[in-house]
Amino acid sequence: MALSNSRTGYGLVAQIFHWVTAILILMLLPLGLVMTDLPQSTDTEIADKVWLFSLHKTLGITVFAVAIARVLWALASPRPAPLHPDRRLETFVAEAVHWSLYGAILLTPLAGWVHHAASTGFAPIWWPLGQDLPFVPKSEALARLAGFAHYVLAMLMIVAVGLHIAGAMKHVVIDRDGTLARMLPFGRARTVSVPVGATAPHRGPAFAALALFALLFGGIAVSALRNEPAATTSLPQATAPVSASGWSVDHAKSRLGIVITQMGAPVEGRFKAWSAEIDFDPDALDAARVKVVVDIASIDLGGVTDQAKGADFLDAGAHPQAVFEAATFRRTGDTRFEVEGTLSLHGETRPVILPFDLVIDGPTATMTGRTTLNRIDFGVGAKGFADEGSVKFAVEVVTEVVATRAEGDG
Repeated sequence: MALSNSRTGYGLVAQIFHWVTAILILMLLPLGLVMTDLPQSTDTEIADKVWLFSLHKTLGITVFAVAIARVLWALASPRPAPLHPDRRLETFVAEAVHWSLYGAILLTPLAGWVHHAASTGFAPIWWPLGQDLPFVPKSEALARLAGFAHYVLAMLMIVAVGLHIAGAMKHVVIDRDGTLARMLPFGRARTVSVPVGATAPHRGPAFAALALFALLFGGIAVSALRNEPAATTSLPQATAPVSASGWSVDHAKSRLGIVITQMGAPVEGRFKAWSAEIDFDPDALDAARVKVVVDIASIDLGGVTDQAKGADFLDAGAHPQAVFEAATFRRTGDTRFEVEGTLSLHGETRPVILPFDLVIDGPTATMTGRTTLNRIDFGVGAKGFADEGSVKFAVEVVTEVVATRAEGDG
């Protein structure tokens, strides 16, 4: 069998691309439709769901790689001539469906890949590379847009695959010609009769498919703009001086983050809404005080945000706030300190020590600190996730605070 296509049939290369792609898509589409609605109430359910998501993502990247090679081959090796060139509309529609299917096979996994790269955590891609993409930042808005595009393109792929299969069945059942045989390794490709002078149209159907995708992406962009949520804050940010030393947190430059480990992979998140009352002078540590109030519902933990603030973990509905209070400070170096206080979280109060580095430059102070908590100490995930099968006990808390005070204060 020849490697390249001929006027009467497809070559071995095109056949391999076709059937490998078909098998992968027939695995991906039902997997993608089912896995999202799977339960995630226990360690075992989460592990199974993460595994399926990782399988879906990895197969998707595989499809993307195969699709690039397939499209390049389709451009380099002319398609066989149509068996019924006199049926111009039917031939045009068949070619347009082919190019639409090529586009969907390329763009659907690409949109899913961008969604993965722009999101934080949940299920890793099993390929050695690919967790991040160049020029794709971690962005909720971008992840939301890419996720929506991935869904719409998947629906288009389902329609295109359905039309493609229906067309093949028409040739087998109604026309009873050799169209399908031309794609079979042991079909009657070389005995199929092709009208003299018949050629496969390329440009017209390709431009029709391109126009379809242009309209599709225009609709996605408009829908995304209409559904973009307005920015809100759950807790008031510190503005006016709240203590004797007059420190005011610059929330635009500050961050209260966490890092968890799920299925062996780190997942980074942050709390969007929190307030801090700070009374601190490095030369008067005995009088230093701090109180931080965190809005639990403001957590952003990428693909597992809803689960994190649900009843199985932080339970934001029953425990809407976490409070850290401290009045014991110690200097451990030139710019190194540690603060010892209590953290009230999820209905439990436990002692916490936070080492931090502090640099004061005029009226501006920059503080960075890290500490590790055990979620089980606070009863987080203690019911269904009392082991480390899917979510580790250790939770790293990362603080980056920039605060200012009026000249002359303190």
